[in-house]
Amino acid sequence: MTTRDKRIAEEAAALWREMFGAPAPDTDGASLLEIITGALPEVRYERMSSPFLRPSLISGPRREGQRA
Repeated sequence: MTTRDKRIAEEAAALWREMFGAPAPDTDGASLLEIITGALPEVRYERMSSPFLRPSLISGPRREGQRA
């Protein structure tokens, strides 16, 4: 496991403990983050608008398969 992977696993375990108040399952960080984000509710995204920015400068979450 690389240093990066260890750090991700540590951060994911800390997030798990904060969200669920229990020790994290024994799994890698990526899987743990997948479980955590899968438990989150889906929320509607509302586009931000600003008189000071052009619409092309305001970006939001990308849809699956959408190019950056």
